[in-house]
Amino acid sequence: MFRAQINQMPDGPTLKMEGCLVAEWAKEAKSLMTSGPVPKGIIVDITDVSHIDSVGEQVLAWLASIGASFMAGGVYAASVCERLHLPFHGKPNRSRKQP
Repeated sequence: MFRAQINQMPDGPTLKMEGCLVAEWAKEAKSLMTSGPVPKGIIVDITDVSHIDSVGEQVLAWLASIGASFMAGGVYAASVCERLHLPFHGKPNRSRKQP
């Protein structure tokens, strides 16, 4: 299972991902970003991503290459950011409401 949604947050546009960023679902996440103009300063929240395969890693690296920064509130997500040398934005503020 995978879910990706772009939300307008106080820090800027945020691509929130949840579930397994693998294979076709990873490609769908990329197509979500390429279906229109890529928002400047996009923040990618991978806190609730539970598994990432090599295709998912490629998508995250591509997001970093277009200027995205990453939020990672869990140990797994933070370790992925560190291992892939993704620009780290910080931990998500769980108290703020999504629109």
